[in-house]
Amino acid sequence: MQPVHDLLLLLVVLTNFWVLGTTRLSATIRATAIQGMLLAGLPIALYPGLSLHIVGLAVGTFAVKAIFLPFLLSRAIREAAVRREIEPLIGFTPSMLLGALAVALAFSIAPQLPLPEMRSYMLVPVSLSTVVIGLLVLTTRSKAVTQVVGYLILENGIYVFGLSLVERVPFLVEIGVLLDVFVGVFIMGIVVFHINREFDSLDSARLTELRD
Repeated sequence: MQPVHDLLLLLVVLTNFWVLGTTRLSATIRATAIQGMLLAGLPIALYPGLSLHIVGLAVGTFAVKAIFLPFLLSRAIREAAVRREIEPLIGFTPSMLLGALAVALAFSIAPQLPLPEMRSYMLVPVSLSTVVIGLLVLTTRSKAVTQVVGYLILENGIYVFGLSLVERVPFLVEIGVLLDVFVGVFIMGIVVFHINREFDSLDSARLTELRD
């Protein structure tokens, strides 16, 4: 039977493809929230001893990645009355193909890396492919909200890799990572607000026209 943590990692990859393949911003945010739930369950699945450290990390991850940040993004698209990602720089089908290529390359490269033994062989390839897919979303989507989602997916990939070292990394460092995500999305939220106020649009191309 497949271990629970491998099933969670597989579902993380599927949520990445969900983001790549959908045009609806609400569905993109929903996929990000589900991915946050999966990431919150990963520490408990990987380290079933349920220490205070692991439980705190899981609870903090769930609160930030699955509830708070998706709520902020949902509020942004609701106030801006924007529903779809209409004109990405790379189409949705090519994006899916590039995502599949990223996953294939990650699974072929990861075994060659000189890394310590992992609790799951899928940790490194899933983290690498998630980082690449996050970059793909961040650089090829035109809506600021979708770009924020790309940033979150990228950080989620870093988070997955960090779980391989969770027993060696102090708890405060991991809390610092969550705070970095919050600050980054908070800043992007300000950008989204100003774009919408000035231009009634969430197109990030309008950033060049913003003035003090």
